[in-house]
Amino acid sequence: MTGAISEDAWLRALTLLRAAGEQSGGIVLACHLNPDGDALGSMLATGLGLRQLGIPVQASFSNPFRLPQALTQLAGRELLVPPEEVVAQPDVLMTFDTGSVDRLGDLAPLVAAAGDVIVVDHHVTNGGFGTHNLIDPQAAATAVVVDELLSRLGVELDAAIAECLYVGLSTDTASFRGAATSPSTHELAARLLATGIRPDEISRRLYDARPVRSLHLLADVLGRVVLEPGIAGGAGLSWSYVTQDDLSKHGLGMEWVEGVVDMIRGAEESTVAMVAKQTGPGEWSISLRSRGSVDVGALSVRLGGGGHRLAAGFTGRGPLENVVDALRAALDAVPVTS
Repeated sequence: MTGAISEDAWLRALTLLRAAGEQSGGIVLACHLNPDGDALGSMLATGLGLRQLGIPVQASFSNPFRLPQALTQLAGRELLVPPEEVVAQPDVLMTFDTGSVDRLGDLAPLVAAAGDVIVVDHHVTNGGFGTHNLIDPQAAATAVVVDELLSRLGVELDAAIAECLYVGLSTDTASFRGAATSPSTHELAARLLATGIRPDEISRRLYDARPVRSLHLLADVLGRVVLEPGIAGGAGLSWSYVTQDDLSKHGLGMEWVEGVVDMIRGAEESTVAMVAKQTGPGEWSISLRSRGSVDVGALSVRLGGGGHRLAAGFTGRGPLENVVDALRAALDAVPVTS
């Protein structure tokens, strides 16, 4: 159960979804740009569930409208349409795993255009930009909130929906190794596995299937890791970066460095890990991880982003050295706990 969401909030959202299926504008599902497993899995699980109830939906995310290779076989992908084909004024817009409007990218205007907006999320920094908010910061993944939403709608948990939810749950708990993993997390995983989905096949696609040239890219990024042990009162920072030239050199997309920040977090000499990923000229997507004593969610809010205590991020602009300087300054201003 997602106890952080009131019964009134559930009732209003469920009533709205059932009514929207009978209206002309329909329901549009959207998740954050460059979607990860929890964003895409949660969205497609909801789409499959609503379709099971006979409610038509469109699902999309911002350009670049391209699935990471690890998610190209995910159940429900047939529901996806390019952002240019999405209904301009849906009766209901549902967003998933999206902490702020700007994270919707090309689909951000739909928030103002839709009749109602249901925000489904688990980010503690989500201020609730919807007309209806189903946000549980205690949930291990947005997929946990979606599981309860579908159950309350009376959707039957089949293998396709279970696969989507399992992908979301696995990716946002770092394959059940993260601090958010709890007894209820494993209980949900057990229910999903009981539908007959194959955890070995899913895990292979998510974590173990990669071209050799991606290993060369990782070698470049890991080879330039910088350790700054004196940052944040001695908590320490380890960081690296990947540029557009790096990606072009190896003929790869940004998806192949998504997990490198978790590798860097393993450095025992520092508490905080950072990877700066160049998304354009003078623009960087910053991923942060903490091993406990530094709240990188609070840190990211200071820098215009958001996330969780142990995993967060923000967008940096300007030369990389300026972005790193801003991070250092923010780190020195954030309390360090024992």
